[in-house]
Amino acid sequence: MIERGAMQAWKMLWLALVSAILVACANTDDSEEGLPTGNRTEQAFYEAAQRQLRTSQWDLAIKNLRALEDNFPFGNYAEQAQLELIYAYYRNYENDAAIAAADRFIRLHPQHRNVDYAYYMKGLSSFTEGAGLFERFMPTDLTNRDPGAARESFAYFSQLMARYPESRYAADAQKRMIHLRNLLARYEIHVANYYFKRGAYLAAANRGRYVVENFQQTPAVPDALAVMVQGYHLMEMPELEANALSVLRNNYPKHPAFNEDGTFNYAFFKGASGRSLVHRVTLGLFEKSDPQGFDSRELYNPEYNRGEAPLPPELM
Repeated sequence: MIERGAMQAWKMLWLALVSAILVACANTDDSEEGLPTGNRTEQAFYEAAQRQLRTSQWDLAIKNLRALEDNFPFGNYAEQAQLELIYAYYRNYENDAAIAAADRFIRLHPQHRNVDYAYYMKGLSSFTEGAGLFERFMPTDLTNRDPGAARESFAYFSQLMARYPESRYAADAQKRMIHLRNLLARYEIHVANYYFKRGAYLAAANRGRYVVENFQQTPAVPDALAVMVQGYHLMEMPELEANALSVLRNNYPKHPAFNEDGTFNYAFFKGASGRSLVHRVTLGLFEKSDPQGFDSRELYNPEYNRGEAPLPPELM
């Protein structure tokens, strides 16, 4: 009986020792949620978030950064945590949250030495709004997307350039603005091609004129001029047609709409009237071919065939 009681005592002692070790480990390690369970100091939250940012655990990093701000709003790491929260939201594809966090930082810290970063991240997050995982990692023609996000992103980058022209993010922002401007111009050409298909020649020509007037020096200008030539020709407006044709021939003589003898090929893009009877009667069900459309990006846009999709820079 004494031996049995001694063994029970040893068992109880062993269980107590194991329990003490587990509690000690829980006080120093992160929980399954990634949050410090024992040492809930500002530094513990920040260090946990740093580990998770380095290992791309964006959800857990967001939880720790938000917990740090909630518990230590005036602490030593509060401002840096707010900046890193913007980045974590962006990398976790929570673009609206990233923009909101950037706006909040700008409102709370308008004179902060790194406030330019918040403006920069607003531009990045806005441009990727609406782009899913497939669009981010697979080749996608972004010029076919709704231009609202591109316009918004361009405006945010413009704010950065106007307020902080010497920012370390200014050079990259400027490159992105050029890219965005090219996207917006190309979108207008897509719309013009669509109007040709619908037989709306005036609307198509107006889109071309809009590109020439508002997106000068973009790779879409040659197609915009060709759109104007085609549209004015179909509307029997010879003077406007001749003016657009003269500018196109003098500046872009190798445009694919020109024939080998230098004359403009008005059959290059046949509108709705150029489709076959089968196509029109069946609404395209049995004949899928569409008019070629004006798209000379392979000739005039060096970015088109490179598939350039610059990744966002790491938080510096």
